[in-house]
Amino acid sequence: MNIFTRHPAAEVALPDSIAVLSALPVPVVVLDAGNRFLSANPAAEQFFQLSFASLAQHRLSDLIPSDTRLFALVDQVRNQDAPVSDHDLTLESPRLHRTGVAAHGAPLPEISGAVVLTLQDGSKAQKLDRQLNFRGAARGASAMAAMLAHEVKNPLSGIRGAAQLLEQSASEDDRELCVLIQDEADRIRTLVERMEMFSERPTDCGVVNIHEVLDHVRRIASRGFASHLRIVEDYDPSLPPVWGNRDFLVQILLNLVKNAAEAVDPQGGEIQLSTAYHHGVRIAIPGSRERVHLPLQVSVRDNGPGIDEDVRATLWEPFVTTKRGGQGLGLAMVAKLVADQGALIECDSRPGRTVFRLSLPMPPADLPAMIETRTE
Repeated sequence: MNIFTRHPAAEVALPDSIAVLSALPVPVVVLDAGNRFLSANPAAEQFFQLSFASLAQHRLSDLIPSDTRLFALVDQVRNQDAPVSDHDLTLESPRLHRTGVAAHGAPLPEISGAVVLTLQDGSKAQKLDRQLNFRGAARGASAMAAMLAHEVKNPLSGIRGAAQLLEQSASEDDRELCVLIQDEADRIRTLVERMEMFSERPTDCGVVNIHEVLDHVRRIASRGFASHLRIVEDYDPSLPPVWGNRDFLVQILLNLVKNAAEAVDPQGGEIQLSTAYHHGVRIAIPGSRERVHLPLQVSVRDNGPGIDEDVRATLWEPFVTTKRGGQGLGLAMVAKLVADQGALIECDSRPGRTVFRLSLPMPPADLPAMIETRTE
């Protein structure tokens, strides 16, 4: 089967269709009349996270719910015997999660009912946009932290000291007011100190066993705030080490697990921690020409009620919270710590299922040389 034609005037020998399909970075599959996979290029194998040998044993409906708009597109191609395109599709299943997918289908005349399908994953562009937003939120919080530290903490110490002096000579009723002033000054100081964590500091990254980090987080959670919940582990044992800051990773995952524990029903609540290897996106590091590959994925999933639609757009900004008495700094801090390590984080939520996915880089290929340079 050759769906490519060669221009008569071409003087250079062109590769056959299989070689061309293999070279394309865009997922391309061929479906027969029963939506079985007849062909798939390597990009499609990555897209569906299955080898072609496995895809050949499945129908499209085995991987994607049959009420997805993609099936309507395939049917329309067959009915009209003409190319059809659709955009902004969501392909959601237990093994697959893609958003913002652009699909293009065309009939394959050589095989009755066959459809050539190309799928372009727009979620990668969305991830990059979110990364820029997270960095913007982090920079805003950093500026706020510096301002608060300078403008609030110094006069706050004076206010608290004055209240202590007044307490010594005050009446019983006034002494209570002095204590109240000191308590409120301490509370404001604690908030300012939490904000100081957003200040810009160099991030010391190294080789980290992410499964050891997850095990540490799970032990803390199961003996404390999540002792009443079921924590499920689904790890890829072949996952290589990640490149990051261990303390930051513990802080990030503790925040995510704690949020999940507070969101689920105490009766029947479940949190799942998982790891997997995916061909992640490459992002440009600000101020550098270097691009980082992020194939190592860590997920924290819960079966809670989900995050309200009107909160998702500002989820990572400081002081945004739906918790009673919450200060809205947890996820803003997570966003900053993730950005500091050159990683990505995204959230997908619907009733009964919320997932935070953390995409991390592998250690640099020239790591031994880097270590030698540092020790010289």
